[in-house]
Amino acid sequence: MPQFLTMKTYHPINAILIIILASCIPNAVQTTKGQPQGTGEVDTKAIETSMPPAPSNPATPQAMSQQTASGPDNFPDGYNPLTGQPVADPSLLDIPALLVSISHFPPIARPQAGLSFAPFVYEFTITQGSTRHLAAFYGEFPEPEIPLHGDCTIRDMPIIQTKHLVGNRVWHDENKNGTQDPGEGGVGGICVNLYDSYKNLLQQSTTDSNGYYAFNVEAASYFVEFVIPKGIGFTTKDAGYEDQDSDADQSSGRTDTLKITASLHHVDAGLILSSNTSQADNLSLSLPPAVVGPIRSGRLLYDHIGKYFQWSCLIYASADPDVLAQIPGCATVPHTAKNGGAMLEIERMIRIANQNAQKHSNFNYASNLYSNEVPLDGQPAIELFEYWAFLNQSKWSYDAASGSYWRYVDESNPEIPGVFFNAIDRLNGRQLQFENVILLIAEHEVVTPTMVDMNLELGEGGKAFLFRDGQVYDIRWSTRAGEYEKTTGLRKPIRFLNKDKSPAALKPGNTWVIVFSIPSYLEEITDGIWRARFIAPEGMD
Repeated sequence: MPQFLTMKTYHPINAILIIILASCIPNAVQTTKGQPQGTGEVDTKAIETSMPPAPSNPATPQAMSQQTASGPDNFPDGYNPLTGQPVADPSLLDIPALLVSISHFPPIARPQAGLSFAPFVYEFTITQGSTRHLAAFYGEFPEPEIPLHGDCTIRDMPIIQTKHLVGNRVWHDENKNGTQDPGEGGVGGICVNLYDSYKNLLQQSTTDSNGYYAFNVEAASYFVEFVIPKGIGFTTKDAGYEDQDSDADQSSGRTDTLKITASLHHVDAGLILSSNTSQADNLSLSLPPAVVGPIRSGRLLYDHIGKYFQWSCLIYASADPDVLAQIPGCATVPHTAKNGGAMLEIERMIRIANQNAQKHSNFNYASNLYSNEVPLDGQPAIELFEYWAFLNQSKWSYDAASGSYWRYVDESNPEIPGVFFNAIDRLNGRQLQFENVILLIAEHEVVTPTMVDMNLELGEGGKAFLFRDGQVYDIRWSTRAGEYEKTTGLRKPIRFLNKDKSPAALKPGNTWVIVFSIPSYLEEITDGIWRARFIAPEGMD
C-alpha cells in the first residue's frame, strides 16, 4: 500500500471568506485550529440569567410534511429529479441541463463560483495529479448573494453527534409566509442559546453559513432561544408543517418547552427584515460578480455524461483537437489560464439555456431514488479524505447539524501539504455542503499520457460507495438501458443501485461524484474515518 501523511497533518484551517461580525455572546462556541469537528456544546456551569419566565407550555406536536421519498421513475410536480427536492420555479425544470467544465487547477481557480447551485458535480482526473469538475446545473440558475447574517461568529466547524441532537436551521423567510420555501437561504452567525426548564443557560452556539446549528443533549426538557440583530424580526410561528415552519416566538425568540427523548431535527427559526432594513445595511458591500467558473477545456468524459443528460448543453473552453472531435458542445468561453480560466456570465448562461430549451423539450432525468430514511446497512463515516496526489488532497467532514458533508480543499502548496481549508462558493461565501458524496470506480482508458477516457458509456456498470448521513454504503452504478431507454431510445443519468439491483436511496439534496480508476481503493483508517486513494492507470502522467 502507498504511504500516506499521518493523520496529525490533516488539520483544517478556518478560511470561510464571508463577512462576519464579532461574537455577541460571552463564552460562545468558538472553533479552534487543529480541531476537525465540534460537539455543539460549551463546557461551562449553568448560568442563571435575567430574562422573562421560561415557556410554560410544552411544544404542541404538529404534522410533518408527507413527502419522505421520491423516484426513481416518478417525482411529484415541481420536484427536481436530480435532488429529490422541490424547486422555487418549476418552469426551470422544462429547460435541459447545462454542463459546465469548472477548473480546480491552477489553485488560483479556488474558490470556484457556482458549485453550490449544481445538483450534481463530477470530479475526475485530468492527469499529472490535477482534477477538474463538471457541474450539472438543472432546475435553478446560480446567482450572487450577500447573505443575511447575525451578530455572532459564524460556525465554521462541523458538529459531531455524541448524544441526542436538538437543532436545525435559521432561515431568511423572504416572502414572510412562515414556511421554508425552496430558494430561501440560511442565515449564518445567529446566536443560539439552550436553556433547561429552570431558565439555566446550558449551552451556546451559532449558526453556520447555511443557517444550521445543533446541541448535544441528554434526555430532559429544554427550550431554545434565538438572538437576532436589530432590524430583523421573527416570522409567524407554527405556520405550516413541523419540519418546514418556524418554532420561535415572535416576541421573545424562544421556542416552547421541548421534551427530549430522542434527537429533534426541526427546531427552526424564520427571520424577516423590517420594512426599512436591507440585507446590505451596514455592510458597504456590492454583490459578487454574477459569473460561474473558472471554466477550462473539455475532456473525453464529457461525451458520456452529456449523453446521460438528454439535450443538455455542454460549456467549456476549447479542447484538444482529438477531444473536440468526440465531445458535444453548444457554447464555449475563451481559453485562458489566467486566474484559473475564463468566467461565464450568468446572464449569458441563462440565455444559452433558454435558447437550447426552444429546440429541445423531450427529456427525462428521473433516474434515482431519494429518501429521508437512513438505510440500515451502512458503516460509520464521519470523514472521507481524498488523495489524488501529494499536492491535490481534499476531504469531506460530516456535519450532524445539517446532515451533509462539508468540503475542504488544500492549497496545493508544498510547504503545507495536506492542510485543508473550508471550501466555499465565491458567489455567496457559503460553505460547500453536499448531502451525498459518491465514490464511483470505473475503468480508465489511457489514450495518451495526458489524455484519459473513462468507461461510463451506455451499458457499463461497476462498484461505488455512497456517503450519506454519516454512513458509507457499498453500492453499484449502472448505465445499462432500462425500460425507458429501450422504449424511447433516449438516455437517463447514471443509476445508483444496491447489491441486489434495487435502487440505492440517495438523500434528498445535492450529490458530488468522485470518479476513481479501478486500481484505486477506499480504506477505513480508524473508526469512522475513511481515505480514498487514486491510483493512476498505467501509462498516465
